[in-house]
Amino acid sequence: MRMYLLAVNPTDSVTEGFLPAAARLGLDVTILTDQPEAHRRTSPQAEVLECDVHDFRAVITCVAGHRPADAIFTNSDHLQTQAALAAAYFGLPGKDWRVTLRAKNKAEMRRHLAASGVDAVRSVELGAGLDPTALAAAGLPYPCVVKPREGVASEDVVLVDGPEELVVRAKEIQARRPEAALVAEEFLPGELYTLETLGDGRLRHVLGGFHSVISAPPTFIEERHAFVASHPESVTDQVLAQLDALGIGFGACHTEFVVHEGRARLIEVNYRVIGDQCDLLLAQVLGIPLFELILRTHLGEPLPADLGARKDGAARVEYALADRAGTLTAAPGARDRTVDGVRLSYRPLRAVGAEHPQYRTNRDYLGVVRAIGTDQGAVDRAVDGFFATERWEIA
Repeated sequence: MRMYLLAVNPTDSVTEGFLPAAARLGLDVTILTDQPEAHRRTSPQAEVLECDVHDFRAVITCVAGHRPADAIFTNSDHLQTQAALAAAYFGLPGKDWRVTLRAKNKAEMRRHLAASGVDAVRSVELGAGLDPTALAAAGLPYPCVVKPREGVASEDVVLVDGPEELVVRAKEIQARRPEAALVAEEFLPGELYTLETLGDGRLRHVLGGFHSVISAPPTFIEERHAFVASHPESVTDQVLAQLDALGIGFGACHTEFVVHEGRARLIEVNYRVIGDQCDLLLAQVLGIPLFELILRTHLGEPLPADLGARKDGAARVEYALADRAGTLTAAPGARDRTVDGVRLSYRPLRAVGAEHPQYRTNRDYLGVVRAIGTDQGAVDRAVDGFFATERWEIA
């Protein structure tokens, strides 16, 4: 059976998650990408074809002119709609392209939730290249958040305190992203959490979630995620109701939301499995073949009624962050250790000698620690101990 995997840049989810899972399932994988050399270096075991994967017509043409497909899949935020359209064209299982677009387009997500009656967030959309003074004239409450309409990884997401700052920040984003439409919306207070789900279109499993710690305003860099086996039932029900309103129920979904005074409100919906190595940790802490299960749904196989997930796991992911621009001159190498029953893994994300600006986004990650055990206190001590003894130096 042949699976076409649409990808942009190589990610841990692909190289450590989905490609090994595809091999275990006996799938022949063809990677379609606009960065073929990068994927040939990181995934020499896979066939790699160059394709303008951002254009669904190019994807369809590439598949049609190559070999018959049994599945078309992507875990990229940027390519969900293209993969859904291509799968639909060939009559293969997949997500509804209207739902993938609705999840990716933050303005459309807000409009749809409001029209469905489940939640209304004051929001205004600004087309690419248009005068951002229109945002200030929209009468939004302050503080508010301005961000790219289809952005990812907290990039160019900024909290602003008034209309003048809103215009300034919007112009700065436009200078960096002249092709991007923007969204400004009311700031939603509360603690940040995620809900991780997996469905096959008829059955949906809740896999748990994370409690996230983010950087101080005005940016929103995710610094830490602590695994939450189950949120309060009322919170989970509120989030699932909003996902139902959006039409989300096939494959993996990573939903970010805040809880304030018992009310759960969506921040964004990423219609794919959680990234930044949280997916690798999720599979381990639950003890399930997560990546195989996701691929099986795209092969048209139903999910089992019981995934057999462990319920006694505790886990945490934390990132070493660059606090300034410059050259990374010292940093720990990859390592694995067990401390007081906690399995701890560290993986560098930036090479020593690499020079970078300070992005004030997830691209400032220097390395990531994953820790898994059965006691959250022990997990926290292991991670805190690692960061207390290791050093990252930027010149």
